[in-house]
Order: sequence, then C-alpha cells, then structure tokens
Amino acid sequence: MIGFWLLAPVMVAAALGILFTRKAVHAALLLAVVMIGLAVMYALQDAPFLFAVQIIVYTGAILMLFLFVLMLVGVDASDSVVETIKGQRLMATVVGLLFGAVLVVGVAQVTVGAVTGLDEANAEGNVPALAQLLFSTYVFAFEATSALLITAAIGAMVLAHRERLTPKVGQAERAAQRMRDYVDHGKHLGPLPSPGVYARHNAVDTPALLPDGSAAETSVSRTLTARGTVRSAPALADDVTVLSRQIGHDGRRDGESGTTGNGRDREPGDQA
Repeated sequence: MIGFWLLAPVMVAAALGILFTRKAVHAALLLAVVMIGLAVMYALQDAPFLFAVQIIVYTGAILMLFLFVLMLVGVDASDSVVETIKGQRLMATVVGLLFGAVLVVGVAQVTVGAVTGLDEANAEGNVPALAQLLFSTYVFAFEATSALLITAAIGAMVLAHRERLTPKVGQAERAAQRMRDYVDHGKHLGPLPSPGVYARHNAVDTPALLPDGSAAETSVSRTLTARGTVRSAPALADDVTVLSRQIGHDGRRDGESGTTGNGRDREPGDQA
C-alpha cells in the first residue's frame, strides 16, 4: 500500500499533464511516466510477467517509437481547436464523467484488506498461472481480442493505402521538371544548401549564408522555423563579418585576386 500511495499521485499528475501540455513530445514523456508507474504497481502486486511486458513492450518499444517519430518529424503547425462535430466537447465531457464514475464505483468495491497481492494465484509461478487462465478459462476472450487486433491492423493498412493516380516519376522526368522550373520561374537547379554553409557552425539550427552574407531561409527545416529555434540574425553577425573579410568585392577570397602586390595584373610570363 505504501508503494501505491507514493506512485498514485505521480501517475495522476503525469496523466493530467498529458491533457494540458501543448507539445506532443512532452505528452509522450509524461505518458512514459504513467506506464512506468503502472509497471511498478504490477510488480508490487506479484505480477512479474506483466511488469516485464509493460516495460519492454509498451514503454520500451511502442512508446519510444512514438517519441522518436515525434522528435524526428516534429509538428509544423499547432492543433486546430475548431470542432468538426457539433457537441463534440459536450459528449467528451459526459463520457469522461461516466468513465470516471465507473472507476470510482469499481475501486470503492475493493476493500483495503482484499489487496494482498497474488500469492494464492501464483502458487505454481506467475507465468504458468497466467498461461493457465488465458488458455483455459479466458481462451475465448483471448482469441477474440487477437482477432480484433488483427482486424484493426488490416483496417489501418486499408485506410492508409492510397491508389496511384499518376504514373511514377523517374529521375529523368524530375530533371526535366527542374529545367522547366528554372526556365519559367528561375528556380535554382541544384539542391538546397545544407545548414552551416559559409558559416562557422554546421548545426541544423544555423542557416546557410549566401555569398553576400545574408541567411538562406531554405537551408533550415520548416519545423525549426515554426518552433522559433533558428539562430537569429544578431547571432550570425560574427559569421557575416568573418565572411565579408574572407570574400572580396568580386567574389574571390583573399590571396586569389589575381593581382600582384603593386596592384598590376599578372602576365602569363610573370613569376610569383
């Protein structure tokens, strides 16, 4: 009981944080706190198999996959707060209150003295006892749940599948399209500049500097721009100063101006 009263407030606070946080990454981290606390509660109730499954499968695999995807992909825009279904918030509030009432009633029916662990059920071991229940008493519910999960996975694949309406574009077609864009709109033919080009930092939040010293906006991910984590112009002032010293007026670096010390252009027969 001591472990429950220590973990329960932390789990409830983390669950409330999931509802009120605005960043998806923070919500995923708070969900990890809830899952880890649930795993510890399984261990306190003498259920080592569920403890291991909760840590390895849910927290260690599925949730971390969600977290890595959120960190790599990011969120370009904030979530819309416009209701697409009339009365959506009212229905969600009513269903949430009903679910909370069911939980309160269920917990109220359990007395403090009845929570003594699973010593009797685990007399022959936790894993054998769990397998005996799953494949004997609850075999129909177990198989029905398996069929439901498989059906949900197939349904998600069908819904996510998109038919190809146009022929697949090859490398030759892409090159031709780039040439047309260059002729019609003056779009640059080459790839986008990578972060840190002509700069002293190669971090992803450092925009590339053009030969004139200005920052290339296309060199930084739109996600970082939306988050406001791109280095500002004052932070690039030192880079612009150094770049201006290194590049001359005609675009060539110092020492490559093609003139001698007295300012006269070198002739082919002159020696350095």
